Amino acid sequence: MNNGKVDVLLGLQWGDEGKGKVVDVLTPRYDVVARFQGGPNAGHTLEFEGQKYVLRSIPSGIFQGGKVNIIGNGVVLAPDLFMEEAKDLEKSGHDLKGRLHISKKAHLIMPTHRLLDKAIENAKGKNKVGTTGKGIGPTYTDKVSRNGLRIGDILDNFNEKYEAHKKRHLAILKSLGWTDLSGLEETEKKWMEGIEYLRGFKFVDSEHEINNLLRSGKNILCEGAQGTMLDVDFGSYPFVTSSNTICAGACIGLGIGPNKIGKVFGIMKAYCTRVGAGPFPTELFDETGKKIRDLGHEYGAVTGRERRCGWVDLIQLRYSIMINGVTNLILMKSDVLDNFDTIKACVGYQMPDGKTTTELPYEIYDVKPVYKEFKGWHTDMTGMTKEEQFPKEFNEYIDFLEKFLETPISIVSIGPDREQTILRK
Repeated sequence: MNNGKVDVLLGLQWGDEGKGKVVDVLTPRYDVVARFQGGPNAGHTLEFEGQKYVLRSIPSGIFQGGKVNIIGNGVVLAPDLFMEEAKDLEKSGHDLKGRLHISKKAHLIMPTHRLLDKAIENAKGKNKVGTTGKGIGPTYTDKVSRNGLRIGDILDNFNEKYEAHKKRHLAILKSLGWTDLSGLEETEKKWMEGIEYLRGFKFVDSEHEINNLLRSGKNILCEGAQGTMLDVDFGSYPFVTSSNTICAGACIGLGIGPNKIGKVFGIMKAYCTRVGAGPFPTELFDETGKKIRDLGHEYGAVTGRERRCGWVDLIQLRYSIMINGVTNLILMKSDVLDNFDTIKACVGYQMPDGKTTTELPYEIYDVKPVYKEFKGWHTDMTGMTKEEQFPKEFNEYIDFLEKFLETPISIVSIGPDREQTILRK
């Protein structure tokens, strides 16, 4: 019996590390690509052959002909948004119905979940988390409180189930004092169209499918959404998402045993960004931060929101590497730092009591970053095709990262295109 392995690919910072592009670079090596958590709040941008695609719920392996793509049980799916995304891809000539399988156990994001999202966020006043308002939090809340509506429910007596859930949501909205139901009917119509559209896809027991594929020797790549620091347990709580974004989430979100995990690819930017509220120790509020944002085009793929930018935080990264069991690092957006005199990396936190730590503490609000400085390389790296062309200063930066993080950097990205990717020896 030739058992395959599951490799996991995930973000090590606060999301937006460039997972979409990397999945696209790695997928040729795999037979199956699976998404294990999150919802349509995460946009993976892929660029190739002069076209730009933003994937929200569909795994990034969909562009590789003939591969199986699986939306796992840990994902929450919005039928209307899914339909929009899928139809766009079909227009560009990608056949989805044959190769995209959806777990019956994945939960559905209802139109009323979006209203709940707004109402709950509104009730928080100045303590807002900065959600994308897509209804993801309330959907996971329903899941955990055993009130969820799932893909498998579409197959049996669906309308009755839907109405019961909607009624419960409307009662909660009333108790929150939320009376604005404008647009609900319109959204519902589109949503029900999405449900009909979904019926054209193959609904599977993904845990059986994945384990059977593994038994037959297939290699599977699991794709995470968001980033480690947005994990509901280990992230900068409460400014986190509602699912487990870490490697363990792949076991839960797909139904695979931990002994099936092979490589864990951790993706990091050469600097750091964050969207929405919450702590961010290395954030820059000066011209340097603005320069990184402009050069890196740091605006949300789904929301268009400006991302907060700062230097790379190696304390936070070391923590992420530890809890994910990262075996290989992938360094993204190195080219953004091509024109800086000095590059900085955070190598310690000064705590409010004056002590310095190299471990991520419970609270990271009031820590001050301790920086190590590197000489900039002042070289345009975007056209380089092999590691030997890297400038000396960039090699020194990489060497330091590898030693400090005790993990090899296997891939370096020097631009948005699939071609601008260098596999290191």
